[in-house]
Amino acid sequence: MFNVKEMLGVYFIAGTQDCLHLENSAQENLLYILEEALKNGITCFQFREKGKNCLQNEREIFELAKKAQTLCKRYNVPFFINDNIDLALKLKADGIHIGQDDKEVCEVVKQIQGKLLLGLSINNLEQALQAKDIEGIDYFGVGPIYKTNSKSDAKPSVGLDLIKDIRKQNIKKPLVAIGGIQEAHAKNILECGCNGLAIISAITKSKDMEKTIHNLKN
Repeated sequence: MFNVKEMLGVYFIAGTQDCLHLENSAQENLLYILEEALKNGITCFQFREKGKNCLQNEREIFELAKKAQTLCKRYNVPFFINDNIDLALKLKADGIHIGQDDKEVCEVVKQIQGKLLLGLSINNLEQALQAKDIEGIDYFGVGPIYKTNSKSDAKPSVGLDLIKDIRKQNIKKPLVAIGGIQEAHAKNILECGCNGLAIISAITKSKDMEKTIHNLKN
């Protein structure tokens, strides 16, 4: 099993909808970007096939997720699925991440029965307080910290104050910040008490993957 705090360091999230800007097919682009990110030190990958222009065919989604998982295994990096519990269990993924609107958290905990690590999105302090003592939740994804264009259904940005407020409440769960995060933001976010950064476009659109991931880590 992976160390959750270490796993959150540079947590890459993507699906084909995030990889339409390159020349090849979106599936090929995703796998190419993922392998480049793995080579250069990401610490976790979440397969998130969701939103406008995402794949709709379940077989295609399964096959692509399986290929992404194979890459992650090659580099010994944890592989998460966003929201789709059936897919995560079928693939024997390392974990699943759910949002506040996806499913009842306690039902998910019961369904996965300790077979998967579990991350939960947190958009305000009340949500964090409600979930802080639920056994089976391994980390909180906090945000969106900044305005983001990667998610069409993103909530209003919360800034760094939410991270600080969560830590002031002595909530011990590991935290990963998400939402509009670029290289220049890393230091300030981590100093607020986050264990890592969840990244979409700063990696999918990086012109220098080695430099980008180095800057996110340092």
